[in-house]
Amino acid sequence: MPRSTLLPGLSPEVRACRLCAAELPLGPRPVLHVAAEARVLLLSQAPGTRVHETGLTFNDRSGDRLREWLGVTREEFYGNKRLGIMGMGFCYPGVDARGGDKPPMKICAPTWHTRLRPLLPNVELSLLVGQYAMTYYLGPRRKASLTETVRAWRDYLPEFLPLPHPSWRNTAWLTRHPWFERDVVPELRRQVKRLLMI
Repeated sequence: MPRSTLLPGLSPEVRACRLCAAELPLGPRPVLHVAAEARVLLLSQAPGTRVHETGLTFNDRSGDRLREWLGVTREEFYGNKRLGIMGMGFCYPGVDARGGDKPPMKICAPTWHTRLRPLLPNVELSLLVGQYAMTYYLGPRRKASLTETVRAWRDYLPEFLPLPHPSWRNTAWLTRHPWFERDVVPELRRQVKRLLMI
């Protein structure tokens, strides 16, 4: 099921967005899924190439790991209106000199999150996936590093739950920090099960 549901009234505007068109190597293709029924809002980085091609959020190996953390199936992830997904950038930003994805376009979140987030009154928990979402949503409450922020996850509940990005590039981070899968993932699954009613 394509993850392209948007709130009434904003769908054409978001789909027509061309603010960053000149800087996007594959052109604009906003990818997000939000519905008024959302109770969990997953705030991530920006689409990768596979997501850009398919229009499905987290339609890659990092998505497989994320779904494992959440304790949901692919069908539950893509078919539950209680789960909203917005990147800090809605379009694929390109690759940096080291071969990783570039940061999300800086204009995207201030332009669109400020308009979309107030239209999601039922959201009880926002999952902050990666440093860009943590920086934007936690502001000065964010700790000095991603690791410290994730380690202090209890400080941000019940509104936010900070998570590392599920990219394969973070496998070493997960190995060095076993407390994440031991302590954070079970709480994440408990919250997701409760709020998505699965």
